[in-house]
Amino acid sequence: MSIGSVSEVLLDTQTTFHPPQLAVIVPSYNERDNVELLYEKVALALGDTPWEMIVVDDDSPDGTAEVVNELSRVYANIRCLRRFGRRGLASACVEGMAVTSAPFVAVIDADLQHDEAILPQMLEAAVAGADLVVGSRFAEGGSAGSGLSQTRLSGSNLANRLAGMIAGQAVSDPMSGFFLIRREAALAAAPRLASDGFKILIDLIVTSARMGRPLRIAEVPYTFRPRHAGESKMNPLIVIQYLGLWVSKMTGGALPPSFLLFGLVGGTGVVVHLAALAFFTSVLSQGFVVSQIAATLIAMAWNFVLNNNLTYADRKLRGAKLITGFLSFCAICALGGIANISVANAIYQWDHQTFVAGLAGAIMSSVFNYAVTRAFTWK
Repeated sequence: MSIGSVSEVLLDTQTTFHPPQLAVIVPSYNERDNVELLYEKVALALGDTPWEMIVVDDDSPDGTAEVVNELSRVYANIRCLRRFGRRGLASACVEGMAVTSAPFVAVIDADLQHDEAILPQMLEAAVAGADLVVGSRFAEGGSAGSGLSQTRLSGSNLANRLAGMIAGQAVSDPMSGFFLIRREAALAAAPRLASDGFKILIDLIVTSARMGRPLRIAEVPYTFRPRHAGESKMNPLIVIQYLGLWVSKMTGGALPPSFLLFGLVGGTGVVVHLAALAFFTSVLSQGFVVSQIAATLIAMAWNFVLNNNLTYADRKLRGAKLITGFLSFCAICALGGIANISVANAIYQWDHQTFVAGLAGAIMSSVFNYAVTRAFTWK
């Protein structure tokens, strides 16, 4: 093909291509029965608006990524960003926002509970000057509908009240998973957002404000719908992750969200240790030293398994890495124990306050174990 022919092809491509004004980010895990219908509904809602859909899939075992890839062979404005070895809604949203050139990005769940029909209103509000437009179930004209059970509605109301304590701005639904934001505002805050967690909206609001760039917020009401297919991702771990995020923001980021979960796991490990110690000394009639060693190993194994499946679910170790990970975890915790004793003894020698010395040692070893295992065991 001659240079002139190539130029004609490129010119023709440029005259027919319309860069997206809006990118719709869809974090997904096991949503194969929902993504095609969601695409069709969003396409109907946005009409002639140039847009694209980016499905960020956490390597769903149900084949969600394959479904999206098949759709991308039919529609030019949908693609899949498939992630391996990491999980989490917040990080999925950030990665989706980072790979688009659209000036506005919207986040919507794949389960069809959010009303995609209000996307044009949300985009209009953003174009008119809002940095962030929240799809709200609790603004005037909105409703939780039948999408939430009474128990989940009560939990959502409590979570909203907690979020309101740190938001610093009036937002009727700070726990909403449905919002539209200027891409530049989202990416400005992205490096400081918590990578683990189930909610990102409140993090965006708080982080942007603390960076000295408070967001101009608008709201569009909608009615929350029941899930179309599949199972809800809500579980106790997500509640704990949210509480960890809340504590982190309340402390100005001094405590990472995952530290709370790590600490809770450590607390259960103490109970397991004492129960194992009692079993070996009382039931098996073993000496204290043998019983203490056995109880310590059992507690370490317990903590490792829980941390691997809960605290670090987004970087879970599998296969051979489980063995090397457990060995490094035990070695690090042993060093943490030495640090505990050293700090506690130094403080005790200073003021002879047993409780204060013991507490300081425990805090020291907890921080040490968390920081080092995060850097080496679950790097």
